[in-house]
Order: sequence, then structure tokens, then C-alpha cells
Amino acid sequence: MSSVVVMGTQWGDEGKGKIVDYLAEKADVVVRYQGGSNAGHTVVVNGQEFKLRLLPSGILYNGKMCIVGNGVVVDPQVMLEEIQGMKAKGVDASGLKISNRAHVVMPYHRLLDEAEEKYRGDNKIGTTKRGIGPCYMDQNARTGIRVVDLMDEEEFSEKLKINIAAKNHLLQAVYGLEGFDYEAVKQEYLAYAEELRPYVTDTMCVLNEALDAGAKVLFEGAQATMLDLDHGTYPYVTSSHPIAGGVCVGAGIGPTRINTVVGVVKAYTTRVGEGPFPTELLDADGDYIRNQGREFGTVTGRPRRCGWLDAAVVRYAGLLSGINYMAITRLDILDQMKTLKICTGYKYKGQLLKEFPASLKVLGQVEPIYQELPGWEQPISGIKRYEDLPVNARRYVEAISEATGIKIGIVSVGPGREQTIILKDMF
Repeated sequence: MSSVVVMGTQWGDEGKGKIVDYLAEKADVVVRYQGGSNAGHTVVVNGQEFKLRLLPSGILYNGKMCIVGNGVVVDPQVMLEEIQGMKAKGVDASGLKISNRAHVVMPYHRLLDEAEEKYRGDNKIGTTKRGIGPCYMDQNARTGIRVVDLMDEEEFSEKLKINIAAKNHLLQAVYGLEGFDYEAVKQEYLAYAEELRPYVTDTMCVLNEALDAGAKVLFEGAQATMLDLDHGTYPYVTSSHPIAGGVCVGAGIGPTRINTVVGVVKAYTTRVGEGPFPTELLDADGDYIRNQGREFGTVTGRPRRCGWLDAAVVRYAGLLSGINYMAITRLDILDQMKTLKICTGYKYKGQLLKEFPASLKVLGQVEPIYQELPGWEQPISGIKRYEDLPVNARRYVEAISEATGIKIGIVSVGPGREQTIILKDMF
């Protein structure tokens, strides 16, 4: 048995999809363990771009078992669109398995997501309005509809009738919006059920049997540490647990099953939505990074906020998830920058902070402590070996490792599979 977790260390969009895609070649099973269709992974294979939202990135290798775990909230329409899109591009999706314990995103979740975000006004969270949060809310309120319910027409119909009545009352009484027609939603989702049925199974059993048989398993997280419901910049977070601990609950395995944790670190920092961002660049450098890195949301298209690399955030992620190795991505985006900065810590009211602040008020007022380094000012996307990288590029990477206390395992110098420098084999 060998298992590797790949998770994000910042606010998401670190390039996890590319790292998962690369490592999936050696894996037998690839598992998505949390999140929903609000996550977007872009993977480039032989110059062809694939944008994934619910499917595990390992789907791009034929013959791999790809599991959507119970911790994922499944939008059937999006899932089927992705499956059909893969088939149209010649990708075999027959290895896909969807947990019967996963919760289902319903149309009222999407409408409530949008209505609640609008109602918050200036205090908006920055949700993608895909219904993810409201679906997880129903799960925790114990009123959710699971995939196993969707597969049973009688069970689904009964639960849907109760939920439609409750949600319609909420939509009409609180938000002044028209509700949903029970029969229309029922027929739409029963049609989805028949299309998804071949993929649905008890993935917890399948996964543990695979591990018992010695399979190499790769766990893929969506979003990232700073968006974790408990440990992120709450309330500007997602509704699940992207940290490594989320694997156990979201996939149905014990913690002793995890061998290695890889933290994906973008060579600079970005975030979307609201909330404090200590190293944010509201100047020409920020604009340059955004345009050079095409930092616009895979799912929403909205521009990402950009800033210098925040090693304090990555160090915090390392502690939370027990990260063994870093996979540094998008290093090539910084090729033409003359000077680079790494935030190594924070000061608050003149005092050096020893812990990452829980208070957003404090985080919004900290003074970043920067280490300044010279750029390499030359293209690196064609380099295959670490020792062939420019001296200043290696210094920058090693400075990140020193500031975070995490070893370097992978350095990515471009979006393609072949643009990946391996310092440590994970399997």
C-alpha cells in the first residue's frame, strides 16, 4: 500500500490539478475527497487544455479508477456534462466511481446561494453561487439528499417533497423569490439518476479493498488550506475541509492509511473573493503577475487577487496537514521580474507574531516581513533538471523551503506534464 495526498497550501488555484495529473500516471486509484463544482482544475496534456470541476484529475489517464468520495457534493448536471465532455475528447470515463453517500446539489441550493450572497451586501463572502454551501448546510442540518436516495425513486420523491416545501417557503417569505415545481425537479433528477447509476457504488469499501490489495492511491483536494471551514480565514472559507485531515472523513479511510502529504505552493500568492490578504499587490507588479499567469477563475472567470508569496501561510498549512514535501508551481510566471519578495512572517502593532492569527481583524492589520531576492530574468519553461535552473531561481525556491520548513519535492516550470522537475518520487 502506498498513498499520497495532494492538497493546496494557500487560498486555492495553486495548480493542484497539474500535480495530481502528473502523479496519477503512477497511481492505480485517484480520489477526490471534498468540495463541489465550485472548484476548477486546469490540466494541459499534449497542448490540449482540460478544465475539470468534479471529476478527479486522474480521469485523463485511461484505465485508472477515479473515485468521487462521500465528502464531495455532487451536482448531477455538472457531473454528466463533464463525463460527456471527456468522452467527446476521447477520454475513457468508465473507471469513474461515485460514492452513494455523497450529497446531491439541488436547484434550490443554487438559488439560495445566490440570494443569500446578495442579501449580505457589503458583507458578502465571495461564493461562486454554485449551491455548494447550502448543500453542505443541508447535510449538517440532516435534511440533505444523498446519491443513495437519488437512486431510489420512492425515497428520493419523499425527501424531495419535504425539502421543496421548506425551501419554497424560505425563498418566498424571506427573499421574495418564486419557488420550484416539485414534479419538474423530480423528473429532471430522476433522469440524472439513470445516467449516473452505472457509476454509483460504496466507494469506501472499494477504496479500502484497493489499499488492502496494495494499490497506489492518490488523494486530490479541492480549494486549499486557507479556505478550510475550521482552519481558514473564516468566514471567507469554503464549506468543507481541504486539509489533509479531510481525506479521512471525505474518502472513508483511517489516518494510518496516509503515507505522504504533498502541499502545492504557487510561487506567488492569489486568492478570490473577500477577506484579508497581507501580501496583496495593488500595483503594476500585481497586474503583471495576474496577466502573465492568466489569473482568472477556471469556473467563474473572475480576476484573482495577486500578491507576493506568503511563507507564513504555507508554514501554517504545513503544520495543519503534516506536509512532507512541497510542489512549487508557476515558477515560470516570475521569469521576467527583476526583484522578488517572500513574506517570512508578520508584525502586529510592532510585535512579531509567533502564530498565524485566527482573528481576521488582526490579519487585516499585520505588517508583512519581507525577504527580498533577485529575479532570474530569463525563461525556464524548457528546463528539465533542477540543477540547470538559474542560480537565482534555485535560491528563490530554497528560500521558500527555508522559510516554511518544508522540503522541496517537485518544481513545475510550465503547465505541461513534461514541464515538471521531480526531486523526490512520491510513489
